[in-house]
Amino acid sequence: MAYTFNFPGHPVPAFVHNILLAVAAIIFGLILKWIISRFFSIFSRLWASFQVRSIVRHLNGPAQIFLPLVFLNTAISLMILSQDTRAQLSRAMEIALTIMVALILIRIIKILEDVFYHKYDLNKEDNLKERKIRTQLQFIRKFVITLIILITVSIILLSFESMRKIGTGLLTGVGIGGIIIGFAAQKSLGNLLAGFQIAFTQPIRIDDVLIVEGEWGRVEEITLTYVVVSIWDQRRLVLPITYFIEKPFQNWTRVSAELLGTVFLYLDYTIPIPPLRAELTRLLSSNPLWDKRVNVVQLTDNKADTVEVRFLMSARNSSQAFDLRCYIREEMIAFIRNNYPQCLPKTRLEYQGRSPQPPGDFSNRTDI
Repeated sequence: MAYTFNFPGHPVPAFVHNILLAVAAIIFGLILKWIISRFFSIFSRLWASFQVRSIVRHLNGPAQIFLPLVFLNTAISLMILSQDTRAQLSRAMEIALTIMVALILIRIIKILEDVFYHKYDLNKEDNLKERKIRTQLQFIRKFVITLIILITVSIILLSFESMRKIGTGLLTGVGIGGIIIGFAAQKSLGNLLAGFQIAFTQPIRIDDVLIVEGEWGRVEEITLTYVVVSIWDQRRLVLPITYFIEKPFQNWTRVSAELLGTVFLYLDYTIPIPPLRAELTRLLSSNPLWDKRVNVVQLTDNKADTVEVRFLMSARNSSQAFDLRCYIREEMIAFIRNNYPQCLPKTRLEYQGRSPQPPGDFSNRTDI
């Protein structure tokens, strides 16, 4: 059936009328989006706020699509369409708007995350509180985003009549289906519950220093199902999140990042200890890696040929402790080599010459 829209004395075909409405709605939405963007741009110049810049960065793209869609959805009610076509277009617009609303909610969550990340900066010297909050925020963000996506997909599927009929039929077998799904998703549910436990009891946190599977590294990422540990040589160790609930591991920053470092040297029994204490104090006092808490030299063991001398020192974190240990080891070996070279490890041999042969004893003669 042909439809027309009549201007005074000028009949307009229906499809032209519909196209004009659609174009006008899209243009009006883009203009409104431009006005809002300009307002935020001017506002960010007048008030240099991190929050405003984060809003502009995250919502600029979705708003460019969402606002035209809103006006286009309104314009559909003014278009000259058949009932079936109008219903199909309305459903398509509802699905598009649902997706855009979900995307905007996800972007709003990221804005809130930026605000908290800006407030709780990990670059502080003592960042225990910041690591606690970031670990919880990261898990909550991923959980909420997953929930938004699942709800969005459910809403879209339920908008189709065939999907609703399938859902009604499945309700009769929901008991058996629930049991089957429970067995099938047992590990996934275990990982999810382990993620909640880690997020709120926090045996590990973002940026924690761990010794796990014999490797030294930092917690880089905690997801709903696995944990990524950044190893010191830039490798990545990926472990299931249940690993940190079921197996033992070392957490060097559980309470504080401060750490003690040790250097062991094996020297001769003749080594004098007081000069070593004085030299260690001098080296630590001139090194900014030392946090001035611990400075100890102890004779901790003795072997058959050597004694074990332990140099104990403290640092603000594990990385600085490792560098400080390497520095002290190098300098102390040089100090002993230059000042007490006779005290370096040595092997002693005792030689006893043979007694003279008695007259007439030819047992050791080789020339007979």
